[in-house]
Amino acid sequence: MPRLQFIVASTRPGRVGPAVAAWAAEEARRHGGFEVEVVDLAEINLPFFDEPEHPSSGTYVHQHTKDWSATVSRADAFVFVMPEYNFSFTAPLKNAIDFLYQEWQYKPVGFVSYANGSAGLRAVQGIKQVVTTLKMTPVTEAVPIHWIGQRIDADGVFQPAEGMDEAAKSMFDELLRVSNALAPLRATAQD
Repeated sequence: MPRLQFIVASTRPGRVGPAVAAWAAEEARRHGGFEVEVVDLAEINLPFFDEPEHPSSGTYVHQHTKDWSATVSRADAFVFVMPEYNFSFTAPLKNAIDFLYQEWQYKPVGFVSYANGSAGLRAVQGIKQVVTTLKMTPVTEAVPIHWIGQRIDADGVFQPAEGMDEAAKSMFDELLRVSNALAPLRATAQD
């Protein structure tokens, strides 16, 4: 069964990303097409890119990079759970992506984005240029969340709006389809 990683892209205090990721991961488990893993960039705590070699070499000297490489390598597909900051994606997400190269290749990526009025859609559009450069395949199906502050209850639990579960299912269906289609390319790239 393919592994789907949810990458929580916000690292700031008071963030809601973990609550959104918990809901999305539960929806993925309910979907049943993937092994599900949540990866929190705040817990990974990468420094700014500090490897002496270009990531495409796959030559890493720091243990944090080796650990990050192993984490990303075990995934077959991703969902970035991402807020929009100033019309764009977060610096920790870009930094985490930039640490690696081959580990991202031939893997599909979906987006659960959130903000207020924009639902994080500008951030998603911006990150698509980055992921396609790494030979990732962004899927069209997504879960954009408007007015995120109104979706977190007093206990810090994300409360989805009507239709978000159907949107998530459509995204997971497409991620599974594309992940299976790209599997031969991933196998060839690892040889």
